[in-house]
Amino acid sequence: MDINKLAHKITKKATEEKNPAAVALGRLGGLVGGHARAKKLSAKRKKEIAEKAAKARWSK
Repeated sequence: MDINKLAHKITKKATEEKNPAAVALGRLGGLVGGHARAKKLSAKRKKEIAEKAAKARWSK
C-alpha cells in the first residue's frame, strides 16, 4: 500500500466520529463487568491486586 494512502486511512480512522450507540453499549458493558468481577473475587485476591497496583504506581 502506498504510504500516502496508509497515512490518509490512519488519519481518517482516528478522526471519524464514533457510533453513539456502540459507545453507550461499550460503557455499559465496562461498568457492569467491573462490578461483576469485583463480586467474584475473594477479599484476599482483591488485596493482592490492590497491593500489586500500589507497587506499580509508586515504583515509577
